[in-house]
Amino acid sequence: MSDQIVDSESSRFVNSQEFQDIKTAAYDNLLTRIEELGAEFGRWSRTAIQQFVNLDVDGFVRLRRIPLNENEVRLIADALTKELAGLGPLEDLLADSEVEDILINGYNDVFVSRHGVLQRETLRFTDNNHLLRIVRRILAPLGRRLDESNPMVDARLPDGGRLNVVIEPLAVDGPMVSIRKFRKDPLKPSDLKELGTFNDDLFTLLENAVKARCNILVSGGTSSGKTSLLNALAFFLPENERVVTVEDTAELSLNHPHVVRLESRIGSFEGTGSVSIRDLIRNSLRMRPDRIIVGEVRGAEVLEMLQAMNTGHDGSMATIHANSPRECLHRIEMLAGFAGFQGSESSLRRQIAGALDFIVQIGRLSNGRRRIVSITEVIGVGDNIITTQELYRHESYLDPNGEEQDRWVTLGIQPHSPKLQRRKQTASAAVTPPRRY
Repeated sequence: MSDQIVDSESSRFVNSQEFQDIKTAAYDNLLTRIEELGAEFGRWSRTAIQQFVNLDVDGFVRLRRIPLNENEVRLIADALTKELAGLGPLEDLLADSEVEDILINGYNDVFVSRHGVLQRETLRFTDNNHLLRIVRRILAPLGRRLDESNPMVDARLPDGGRLNVVIEPLAVDGPMVSIRKFRKDPLKPSDLKELGTFNDDLFTLLENAVKARCNILVSGGTSSGKTSLLNALAFFLPENERVVTVEDTAELSLNHPHVVRLESRIGSFEGTGSVSIRDLIRNSLRMRPDRIIVGEVRGAEVLEMLQAMNTGHDGSMATIHANSPRECLHRIEMLAGFAGFQGSESSLRRQIAGALDFIVQIGRLSNGRRRIVSITEVIGVGDNIITTQELYRHESYLDPNGEEQDRWVTLGIQPHSPKLQRRKQTASAAVTPPRRY
């Protein structure tokens, strides 16, 4: 009970204005000491910095006769150590394995997503300059610039996460920082099944579809789990195949022995040197890929993706932002039109139907859980409309105890894909011994 009281008092103190004021004054005093040390300070280990800060803060508090107890002095020293040797208030959030997204709307407005649920954090920065100082410390090793001439930055972090920052004059209420974290160890299909993302029947269908080299498009909204699902599907890929991934910002972490990772490049300030996803997909076709995986289809690259799927690169996969399988098909048509597709509407739809085998729709429910909400097979074109068949549909229901449960409803229709039929025939031929005459 006493530990809970101490933790509560510590949390109250850390989130108080008094803490911010004392920390700022102690930080200024530390900077003066660091200037005296010069280059020597840059060679210190984190342990040495921690000891230096502990002694300096203790002396600072005693000299100024600031009424703080030992625990409060330690909290300020820990915070200042993170400022000098780490990433300040962000350090604990970045180290928290349960944190998925960190969203900062100005220095004193921080939201964090855990298990799909977004909640406000008590954490805060001293001011916007403090927040910018931490952000620039993250960007410095990445070689990215953030200033008035370049007020918007999108970058990949060393651990695979993604950082997006918008500052004034584009951001009205201070720096807007969005950090998407990714797991060091990607979720396996068995992990997603255990988490309830899908059941045994969907597991079997997805495994067979990947191994049969079906072309799969994972569709869903923001933070619905598209990338995690794509990573999980990669566990079904045969180890003797060469996989090329193409992404705007490298997020995929495929558990496969032969992966070639390509990432697009933004042009310079003068507008030169840019390399688009479309360029990368076109080039990947010359790299002898067995499968091409596109992190997210959002522009003109949709034409190259469709052509790759239609010209011998079966088993390719991609993600796309859409709210349903039907909207997913409409979005592909729209993107192809924006990309300057020269053929007729009917020829485009035939190309889409010929390229795609399955659309896996994933969504984030109101309780934060991520579920596959639909698996739809693309069958062909009829009456100038792409025909589809929904194989599974997710439903939520309440059990006798009043708890929400998941189930996937099916009409019992088997997939029409000839790729799956060939796989079944090959598997049965391997099991059935040859007849002897």
